[in-house]
This record gives sequence, structure tokens and C-alpha cells, in this order.
Amino acid sequence: MPSLSLRINLDPDGRIGPGKIELLEQIAAFGSISAAARGMEMSYKHAWDLVEDMNRVFGKPLVAAQTGGRKGGGAQLTSAGLAVVSRFRAIERAASSAAAVHMQALQAEIDAG
Repeated sequence: MPSLSLRINLDPDGRIGPGKIELLEQIAAFGSISAAARGMEMSYKHAWDLVEDMNRVFGKPLVAAQTGGRKGGGAQLTSAGLAVVSRFRAIERAASSAAAVHMQALQAEIDAG
């Protein structure tokens, strides 16, 4: 069955899509940018660059990070970060629902060979 992948272009020059949303979800799940990066098989620097880009685009932090030390660091999503994930997933569900009949028709074309 065909699947839908959503990428949203944001004004003025930002984008958000499944990869950045997954990174935010992994940070929320693990409480750590480095653990989220490892889980997604990306470098810590790349994960940090993506977080900084999202913070810049939204004009506020989506992730609050604490510097490591004796007790270790950590990270969590801010209320804005939680809202971005929730809204993206809601938009994704709405788009998938709206496209379902057309996706089935595409699959029928493939099946008809």
C-alpha cells in the first residue's frame, strides 16, 4: 500500500518533517540528545544542529538541555516542543485520512498491473 510522508515548509526559511519530529520524540523518550542521536544512528553534532535549527525557526527553544557534569546532563522537550510534535502528528493524521481513498486507488492501479 502506498504511504504518505509529510514535510511542512515554514516561513521564512525552515522545514519540519518526519526526521526532526522523530528526533524530538526520541529526546522526549530518552531524556537525552545523545541517546536520541544514537537511537537514530546519527551523530550527536547532527542532532544538535537539527535542534538548534528548529529552535531558530520557531523562535524559541523546543528542547531544554542541561549540561553534563557529575550528575550528567539531559534534555527534555519544552511546552513548545511538545506542541510542535502534537500538531505535526495531528496534521499527518488528517492528511493521511484525507488521502486514504486516493492511496487505495493508486494501489488498485498497481495491482491491476
